[in-house]
Amino acid sequence: MAILALLAVIVFSLKPSFNGEFTIPNTPADKAANLITEEFEGIASQSTLDIVVKAPDTETLESEEAQLKMKELLTEISKDSTVVRAVSPTELNNLNTDKTIGYAQVTFAVEADKVSEKTKEHILNSLNITRDAGIQTEIRGGDIIFSEIEFEGIYEVIGIGVAFIVLAITFGSFIAAGLPILIALLGLGISLLGIMIGAYFIDLNSISIILAAMLGLAVGIDYSLFIITRFKIELANGKTIMNAIALATGTAGSAVVFAGLTVIIGLLGLAVAQIPFLTLMGVSAAISILIAVLISIITLPAILAMFGHRLSPAKENRYLRKFTGKNKKTDYVNSNKWARLVTKHPILVSLVSIAFLAVLTIPFFHMNLGLPSDGTAKTTEMTERRAYDLLTEGYGEGFNSQLVVAAKVNEVTESTPQIVQEIAQEISGLKNIQTISPLIPGPSGKIFMIQIIPASSPDDVKTKDLVNVIRAKSEDTEKEHSIELLVTGTTAMNIDISQQLNDALPLFASLIVILAYILLVMVFRSLLVPLKAVLGFLLTLGATLGFMVFVVQDGHFIDLFGFPAQSPILAFLPVITIGILFGLAMDYEIFLVSKMREIYMHTGDSHKAILHGVRDSGGVVTAAALIMMAVFFGFMMNTDAMIKSIGMALAFGVFFDAFIVRMTIVPAVMTLMGKTAWYIPKWLDRILPNIDVEGESFMNKVENK
Repeated sequence: MAILALLAVIVFSLKPSFNGEFTIPNTPADKAANLITEEFEGIASQSTLDIVVKAPDTETLESEEAQLKMKELLTEISKDSTVVRAVSPTELNNLNTDKTIGYAQVTFAVEADKVSEKTKEHILNSLNITRDAGIQTEIRGGDIIFSEIEFEGIYEVIGIGVAFIVLAITFGSFIAAGLPILIALLGLGISLLGIMIGAYFIDLNSISIILAAMLGLAVGIDYSLFIITRFKIELANGKTIMNAIALATGTAGSAVVFAGLTVIIGLLGLAVAQIPFLTLMGVSAAISILIAVLISIITLPAILAMFGHRLSPAKENRYLRKFTGKNKKTDYVNSNKWARLVTKHPILVSLVSIAFLAVLTIPFFHMNLGLPSDGTAKTTEMTERRAYDLLTEGYGEGFNSQLVVAAKVNEVTESTPQIVQEIAQEISGLKNIQTISPLIPGPSGKIFMIQIIPASSPDDVKTKDLVNVIRAKSEDTEKEHSIELLVTGTTAMNIDISQQLNDALPLFASLIVILAYILLVMVFRSLLVPLKAVLGFLLTLGATLGFMVFVVQDGHFIDLFGFPAQSPILAFLPVITIGILFGLAMDYEIFLVSKMREIYMHTGDSHKAILHGVRDSGGVVTAAALIMMAVFFGFMMNTDAMIKSIGMALAFGVFFDAFIVRMTIVPAVMTLMGKTAWYIPKWLDRILPNIDVEGESFMNKVENK
């Protein structure tokens, strides 16, 4: 509590801020933007926003009243000291064909991130001048952000409420149910405040802290659940409170540390992609996991020492079972019904479950990655989205996906302007181009800027194809005229970021799969069990991403899930999903199968081991998964499309992995493999380190004493 208070004081004194940008240095679009910035230095130091207007019904923007109101609006906006100029739609001559839609342009003397909140508030208040006159008025801010990503606390509270209900059912006690949530919130507060302090020194994306909050809350509750569950079991075994705490920390606490490390490894593995904002997102989330682990094994035992006497021991044959194999009722008849069903029909259960996940995976193969635009990420309640829709209505879909081509001349001659003009003429003849602007020569004479409006939207594959065609054409112009064509603009930058993330996906996925296999071989001392676990993870991943494509990209049930519009899959979502689900999937696998291994090592009966593993650990895995899903569903209810996508992918990913892969496919396949599941060459068994995940050696020492 003292650390939490100290961090809060530091945060309030520093007042850190986050940005909403996703940038990758040294992409083709980034290099082109830097080139234009150097050439047109005066323009680059300024920022602009568009004020999009639509005339009332039966009127046009050329009417006298509309002109007067627009002039009054721009005059009021110009009173801000940072505004250099404000030009009306008629002065810019940009009214659409029927003169009902146009946009004014406001130029600031400062860069976008330097535009103050006071200035933004002044502009928003000024819009009432035209709005009160019946003229729809919206803002397209570009890099100037008016609608920030923010928590919508009510939905997260609902998720926590559902988690509380699951815990109350699991523990049969409201006091025990509230304890994991309080512990998780304490850890979450410390981690988020720590990340905020880091944001003062490092340029951190606003999604980073939301992802950290999402994971920190979910795993914080789960890790406390594991330890309190073991604590209650030890109380039921007749241990004193202090001894029960020690045993719970030495066994379940060890499992929590191992589980946390697997998730942290997956998150830190995001650095493999060598994308700065993605690396920082992984580090931020890893910090929240680390704090959750530390709070669970340090603070939770202390609190149990104070309030443990108020928690009742675990009840036999209800929601929780003993982790040891010493219960007399451990035969086939008394094993749970689900385990009996799965092991009785292993072939049918395996085929149906695998087929279901395989069908869900099919849409994955036409996945299109991208970053959200104002048309897909924002709701109609946000002014940027309404401005986007007005511009689309007035000028076509491509107006919001403008491209900037910089023609870089390596050898300047007298004929250079004419050659560049001819190249621009050739570009204008390409498919999917709506309009192209006249050449804008730079002061040095070595850079010429061309602005292009495609015929397709920013998220359309055709726009991506156009960017690639222009870049491919650059190879010809370099050979013939020593002129390089560089494409930039927000749309081109998003395309480059998506492509780099897409290129990093196979490498990252391969490393995660290899790491998971090696880790599980050491834990289970088997070759086939880890192989089954990794293949199960791949099924989970394919089904999760396929389901996301089916809903978000293909547009099925988007209204049901509350997405603003069809859109490409969030470019960094697959990488984040792999990193996070890897850790969670391995956690569930270890909690479930380690019990099976323990029973098999004692009895040599593989069938009995499966039944006991599902019976003894299945309840805890089920509760943990339901809690994870509840928290992720809470974030999925957020109106921001990015937060919604991440929450949805993780919620359904946990569902597929915990309930279909681990609780269904795993026991079914283990039944089919029989004793061969635990095969390992003797030479390999001798050299492998002994990883005691659940503190079995610790328990043996206790029993010997």
